[in-house]
Amino acid sequence: MKGLLGLSNAVDRLNTGIGKLMMWMIFASTVISCVNAVVRKVFDIGSNAFLEVQWYLFATSFLLAAGYTLLNNEHVRIDVVSGRFSKRGQTWIDIVGFVLFLLPVCIAVLWFSVPWFLQALRSGETSANAGGLILWPVYLMLPVGFALLLLQGLSELVKRFAFLKGLIDDPTAKKNDKSAEEELAEEIRRLAETNTPGTPGTQSAKA
Repeated sequence: MKGLLGLSNAVDRLNTGIGKLMMWMIFASTVISCVNAVVRKVFDIGSNAFLEVQWYLFATSFLLAAGYTLLNNEHVRIDVVSGRFSKRGQTWIDIVGFVLFLLPVCIAVLWFSVPWFLQALRSGETSANAGGLILWPVYLMLPVGFALLLLQGLSELVKRFAFLKGLIDDPTAKKNDKSAEEELAEEIRRLAETNTPGTPGTQSAKA
């Protein structure tokens, strides 16, 4: 179990890093959407490529952040029944849900989406819209996203069994009360302070 927990921690770190990167992806998608709207209204200039790139970024952030969302226990849950059970009972419900639903669905999506992506890659399929983008990069996000979700599902399964054995604390306990938006705002603020002349961060870096 110690070795499995080590692998679980590695998966958690991987999805945490990707999840934080996806926060910036959502920010980029929002900026592109605003710029595209302004350019269309003010200069009467538009391109389907600009529209599609923001869709691609949003789809990428949605799919690749699925594992990070599971890690932070932020997926939509219906606790009407499970809320009546003890913590050990809720843990067993999670285990059954992972084994019977989450993992099989991830494997099925991978099974069907990889050939779909490979076909688009070989054919060079592009969007049907005039000036649209190639499609295989966004198709790739489907198997990659579900692969990350599958890994996180296995990680959560390991942690649930470790919790039942008394080896770790409750893995569903909230580790961070801040929302993704608050984390992104803090990261932007930190970078702005670091890059502003005269700030403590800049002075220490020069020293």
